[in-house]
Amino acid sequence: MLFGTIGSLFGYVLWFFYTIFNNYGVAIIFFTIVVKLLLFPLSIHQQKSMAKNARMSKKQQEIRQKYAGDTKKANEEIQKLYEKEGGMQSMGCMSMFVPLVILMGVYYAIASPLTNTLHMNKTIVTNALNNLTVMPGIGNQFTSIYGQLEIVNISKQSAGNLFLGGFFSKSEISSISSYAESFNFLGMDLLGKPSDGFSILWLIPALCLITSLVSQVVTMKIQGNFRQQQQGCMMGMLLFAPLFSAYIAFSVPAAVGFYWIMSTLTSFVQTLILQNFYSADHMTAMQEAQRVELLRLQEQNVEYVYRPKKRVSETGSKPQINNNKNNQSVKKKKKK
Repeated sequence: MLFGTIGSLFGYVLWFFYTIFNNYGVAIIFFTIVVKLLLFPLSIHQQKSMAKNARMSKKQQEIRQKYAGDTKKANEEIQKLYEKEGGMQSMGCMSMFVPLVILMGVYYAIASPLTNTLHMNKTIVTNALNNLTVMPGIGNQFTSIYGQLEIVNISKQSAGNLFLGGFFSKSEISSISSYAESFNFLGMDLLGKPSDGFSILWLIPALCLITSLVSQVVTMKIQGNFRQQQQGCMMGMLLFAPLFSAYIAFSVPAAVGFYWIMSTLTSFVQTLILQNFYSADHMTAMQEAQRVELLRLQEQNVEYVYRPKKRVSETGSKPQINNNKNNQSVKKKKKK
């Protein structure tokens, strides 16, 4: 299965950070940062594409207003605009698909920790899961989706260790127990599910809702399209995404929701950075500065030819002498 394979790969990365910090909450934070750094070039491309589209949209509106009564002429001018400015291919659905794949990979790494994170023998794990259904206190509440998490939870109990001893070695049971303890982060057991009952874990879906909503609103205000988003179904989508993320965080292990919170926060910081360097106004100013610099360089490359003005003697004509003063002096003498 694709997501299971991705979850197994992510499990190695999470395990690597766990060996450094001995806590999976901290490991998830650093895992999120590393993922964002790896995807940063794609984010830059996407931001440039959005900025250029915003710039082109303004110019298109100006053209349509100028040729309001001539649709054909407006389309021709818009076509010339695209030929002059050039197009920048957008990432399209990939910008939404990649984070979803990463989220599912994290989910499978956490929901199936024995096979995807601790990388234990699948046959042994399956055998333990099949026998877990008859264990008193567990069998009637057992769900195959989170069966491996049930094994992790019972490793904290002495009776659970006796049960696991029939399938796993002492070193494997020790690894399972250590894994269970390492998900305690800021007083929360990140392996638990908020849907299991009222607890401090309800903070996870609440923070998912708040961080998603705030980051979307602030980002839209920064990008200058918040008023457009307030109209019609776009406002519904603005509210639906945070609510949906909160619902998912409520239904899955808290560690998955915690990752989503960290991913939202790091994405928000990333957006602020990219908006500072690749906003539509900033890129327009850069383009104008490049145009001015290009003109300056072109002027420097023009060969200068010295063409002095010719003196009067070189033209072959005699210089004209102003005799007004002489004539006046002669007339004065005659009068005397």
